[in-house]
This record gives sequence, C-alpha cells and structure tokens, in this order.
Amino acid sequence: MPGVPLPRLLDAALDRLVVPGYSRLGYLARAAGWSALPADALAGRTVAVTGAAGGLGEATAAGLVALGAEVEMLVRDRGRGEAARARLLEAHPGARVTVARCDLADLDDVRRYAADARDRLVALHGLVHNAGVLPGERTETKAGHELCLATHVLGPFLLTRELLPLLRAGSPPDRPGSPARVVFVSSGGMYTASLHTDDPEFREGRFSGGAAYARTKRMQVVLAELLADDLAGAGVAVHSMHPGWADTPGVAGSLPGFHRLTGPLLRTVEQGADTAVWLQAAREPGRCSGVFWHDRAPRPTHYLPRGAEAPEERAALWALCVDATTA
Repeated sequence: MPGVPLPRLLDAALDRLVVPGYSRLGYLARAAGWSALPADALAGRTVAVTGAAGGLGEATAAGLVALGAEVEMLVRDRGRGEAARARLLEAHPGARVTVARCDLADLDDVRRYAADARDRLVALHGLVHNAGVLPGERTETKAGHELCLATHVLGPFLLTRELLPLLRAGSPPDRPGSPARVVFVSSGGMYTASLHTDDPEFREGRFSGGAAYARTKRMQVVLAELLADDLAGAGVAVHSMHPGWADTPGVAGSLPGFHRLTGPLLRTVEQGADTAVWLQAAREPGRCSGVFWHDRAPRPTHYLPRGAEAPEERAALWALCVDATTA
C-alpha cells in the first residue's frame, strides 16, 4: 500500500526550490506516496529507447522490461549496446530485448534505422527520446547542423515522423485509453533558457556547451507540445519530462564540478528514469498529451508568465524541424 501523497503545496515548494526537488531527497519524499505499477503493465507492448547503451537510457529500458515490455535499444555504439543488453538480461532472464544502431545526430542514419524498423516491427507502442550530448566545443554533423540541435531536436523529430506508421499501429482506435506514447527526456536546465529560434544553430556569439544543451532541451519541451497537437488525430500521446539530478556517466564526464559538489544528493539512474517509465505505463498520461512532467506530476514549463513563447517563435521551431529534415 502506498503512503500518504505529498501535499501539493509542499510538492510545489520542493519544485521551486530546485535543490530539494531535483535531488534524491525530493524523489524519496514523493515516491513514498506512489502506488506501484502492475507487474504486467506493459505486457504486449513494444517500446524503443534512444541512447540506451548506459545511464538513464539503460535504466529506462530496464524499467520497461520489468513491466513486461519488449524493448528496442537504440544506440550509436553497438558494442556498448550489446553490453547493456547483456546486463539487462542478467537481471531479467527471458526479457525480449533487441539492439539497433541509430545515431540521432545523423539524419540519414535515422532514416535508415526507421526503414529497417518498419520492415521488422508490426507496431510500436512507445518511443523514448533519451539520447543526449553536451559538447565542449561547437561541433557540426555531416549535414551541417550543430550537434546538440541535431541530437536533441532534429533527430527525434525525424524519428518520430518516420516511425509514425508503427506508432499508429500501436494506437488502435478501439483502445482510446491506451495510445502509443512518445516521451522526450528533457532537463531541468531548460528553465534557464528561452526558445532561440533566431540562432538555433548557435552560430553567433561564444559557444557554450551548457547553453546549447539548455536551449535544445527547451526546444524539446516546446516540440513535444507541437507534436502533441500534430499527432492528436493519429491517437498518439506526446509528453516531455525531466529526470531531476541523476548520477549518470554523462553528468560525471561533462559536468565534473557539478558532480563533485552535488554527489551525495544525486539520484540513482533508476530514480531519474522512473517518470519516463511511468509515462509509458500508467493510465493518466494516456488520457492527455503535451504535458511536461517531473516525478510523476505535471510541472509548469515556465515560472514567469512573460517567459512563454510567442506563437511566431513556436511556428519558427516547427518550420526549422520540417525544413531541416525534409530530404
């Protein structure tokens, strides 16, 4: 039996204060009041997870498998992916897990993978956009796109569109309460950035990996809202979330100072991945779309009203994604 849910005012206070809400302390306080998901909550469902070779992606894949899902692990490095699959099977013998190579920053590779998936899979019931990068210097893909933008925004947009036939098949009209679900793993760092549609490729000014990361994580949240509207007719739900501060190899490698300072407060990768798994399995997120979540609860996308994006900025982001991914 779950404990007593955290009062809304206290929960909101933890969220606004950042440190207690994003740390493992906030997770533990909130989780005490959660109901456990049924062990077969995802039985018969197939979910693809990008960036699944380690960190939050591997933990998300493990959480999905534990609930009965068949999981497609999308990775850039097949060797690392196979090692992650072996760890997962060791913990969950008999789980149905496949590894597929897909570099989200390479739009041609996204198209290649999607064509292969359409040939192999009957339906896709879930897609988790988890792959992430935090480069130390400005780097362009072979198509000429800044690496953060390509990995966090353009690749996921294209992949979602390319897999739409499978997502439609995973959203049968006779099961309106159980649509296919697309989830963007954003970051609390997106609160520090506005929607930069005037310079999306970060060509102007001095490049900062942290700023590029935050900007594109903001883009993910807005893009999830736009895709929610676009895919409503297909019966596909689209959400975004942030995992809080989790102790991942990416954080340790890209933000060593932050990692040293916050180490004792960081969440485990399982705690960080919890909401992404919950969004694929629980009933509530199947009945809505376009919501930003943290620790299984809807969260504001801005803390100040004046921070909201103008309609023309949102339209510019959509146009950017369409133009950049049209072959």
